[in-house]
Amino acid sequence: MKASWNNTVIAESDDTVVVEGNHYFPRDSVAAGYLADSESTSVCPWKGTASYYSVVVDGATNEDAAWFYPDPKDAAAEIRDRIAFWKGITVSE
Repeated sequence: MKASWNNTVIAESDDTVVVEGNHYFPRDSVAAGYLADSESTSVCPWKGTASYYSVVVDGATNEDAAWFYPDPKDAAAEIRDRIAFWKGITVSE
């Protein structure tokens, strides 16, 4: 699987975990240079509190387009140390 935005591959892995239709990429398969810290969070009743990154490519910023669970609940342990994408980030084979 590949995650891309603005014609740039941000993540690539054949080891994604799919939860609720979203591919969670291993953290080490994501090009950290395209991620900018965000203060945003959200809460899922069964996964826990999500934190976000903005994706920055060639000076363009996609706010809060990547998310992860730094300390997922036990029911979502499989997504620990993984990052998922949305907001126009294309995830494809």
